[in-house]
Amino acid sequence: MVPSIHQLLLKHWGYSNFRPLQEEIIQSVLDGKDTLALLPTGGGKSLCFQVPALAMEGVCIVITPLIALMKDQVDHMKKRGIDAAAIYSGMYADEIDMVLGNCLFGKTKLLYLSPERLLTEKVRESLRRMKVNLLAVDEAHCISQWGYDFRPPYLHIADIRQFLPGVPVLALTATATPKVVKDIRKKLEFKNGNFFQQSFERRNLTYFVIKEEDKLNRLLKIVNKTRGSGIIYVRNRRQTREIAEFLQKNKISADFYHAGLDPKIRDQRQTAWINDEKRVMVCTNAFGMGIDKPNVRMVVHLDLPDSIEAYFQEAGRGGRDEKQAYAVLLYENADLLNARHNLTTAFPEPGIIRNVYQAIGNYFQIPVGGGREGKFDFDLTAFADQYNFQPVIVFNCLKFLEKEGLLMLSEAMYNPSRVTIKADKESLYRFQVENEPFDHFIKTMLRLYSGILTDFVRISEPELARRAELTVDKVIANLRHLAQLQIIGYIPQTNKPQIIYIQERLDTRDIFIARENYHDRLKDAGKRMEAMIRYATSTNKCRSQELLAYFGECTSKRCGKCDVCIERNKLSLNEMEFDRIVETIKPLLKTRSCSMEDLVLAADPIDEDKIIRAVQWLMDNEKIAMDRERRFRWK
Repeated sequence: MVPSIHQLLLKHWGYSNFRPLQEEIIQSVLDGKDTLALLPTGGGKSLCFQVPALAMEGVCIVITPLIALMKDQVDHMKKRGIDAAAIYSGMYADEIDMVLGNCLFGKTKLLYLSPERLLTEKVRESLRRMKVNLLAVDEAHCISQWGYDFRPPYLHIADIRQFLPGVPVLALTATATPKVVKDIRKKLEFKNGNFFQQSFERRNLTYFVIKEEDKLNRLLKIVNKTRGSGIIYVRNRRQTREIAEFLQKNKISADFYHAGLDPKIRDQRQTAWINDEKRVMVCTNAFGMGIDKPNVRMVVHLDLPDSIEAYFQEAGRGGRDEKQAYAVLLYENADLLNARHNLTTAFPEPGIIRNVYQAIGNYFQIPVGGGREGKFDFDLTAFADQYNFQPVIVFNCLKFLEKEGLLMLSEAMYNPSRVTIKADKESLYRFQVENEPFDHFIKTMLRLYSGILTDFVRISEPELARRAELTVDKVIANLRHLAQLQIIGYIPQTNKPQIIYIQERLDTRDIFIARENYHDRLKDAGKRMEAMIRYATSTNKCRSQELLAYFGECTSKRCGKCDVCIERNKLSLNEMEFDRIVETIKPLLKTRSCSMEDLVLAADPIDEDKIIRAVQWLMDNEKIAMDRERRFRWK
């Protein structure tokens, strides 16, 4: 008998109740309905496909673009006693074959795939033969050209629905405007879809925007005033170290994190912060994705994010335990200029993108038509120097080529060595008998690593050397020899950035970047950036209301706690009185200039002092102006 969804929730996650909307979303999927769910950051999106995956026969396919998040989720699932696996760009053929084989034979319950993998015939052929119970699309906003992180490979997700008749699709995202929501449903070919949206409102999260030239001293005051764990976001890697050192000198427990650090160091620092051994993490936006630390009390941005979507997601990492937390954005005038400059560098001209693509092919000496699935260690700085490119331009060209599904840059990520036994039991036994020097070594591996007969498992060469009473060099030599004899599969550890060719190398003339697509994306990115600037510079609308309105929630109430609301509260006016005054005088001031007496008469019977305070506030916030004759007009 299959356990109920509540029994599964209690057994594997230890919860007795679902969060708001989770049960309704799960039931929609179990009823076979295509389902789109908008849940805010920290709202428990993963459970919405993990629970139904266990409640139904077969395997759930999860599409997600974040390799690090895939690995974390697979590890979490295995710790809960759930069979899960992932396939992403950069894996070796033997690993992929083993993962697909386990899915075909019913061993795996959740298979995480990067969208690029859907383009490969091997994966598509396997999907045709699998018993698939659900297709889950995480970060679903990536399918929309109007989304802030559009990825063309996502457009191919709908192609595989023909292989999976009757299989429902669950699309999940934390950041989507109404326009993007409509586009997601269209691109995923929803037929009988249900739509669930939890309010984006975070009542325990208070937003502040502060115009400040001396950001470091203001940051120090914020950190000292706010108790508990925190995240400080900056735009570049150098700043992470400098600001962490500044905090340390001021006796604050802090560390820094960015994608360029050694992977082992990143893991150590992330773990120390999660375990509250370090109080503050200063980082780039490479930090935080997939981390569910509940007690973050402050999230401070020292630079403007590129979009409201990015800001909302990063700020939303505060207060996931539903206790009071603060999201603070510090900015100065120079930041507004930098934001517009960053947009220019983020969209290199199509000709430059083609030149970088051609140079990479030459750098690795890949012939046109070759290189597909190839993995090449890549030193971005050395490449940029050799071909006289600016490193930031190379990086942004690579991101563009990645979004076009041509190749991808894998950030330096620690991949420990992996081993599996390839020989069948009879052949393995015969080899051990005939090769006595390897017998003890193989037995040690079998004792030390459970699952090695059916899966690639992570190993530590030093640990294996200690157990087998050999040197590390001898262990590596044994592993390589056994791999050459096809007794085992052995993949040595890597921790270098790599270029991975998703498709074979194209002739530069065949790389067609449609002008309308390129310029549409640039135009849309510009709109998102300007929305971010408006949010930062606005002083007349509640921060929470402004963020919610961006995502289509236009009926929310003032939070009463943000920097704008605090200033409004000083007027001694309630929200209804203030709104009534504005609704009365705004139409007048838009058509003609008025004296204060005119405005007092128009807003009668509201108290005159309150009308004067409201007019003063509107002047201070540059909504109305006064001419030489002391008459007011709406700007």
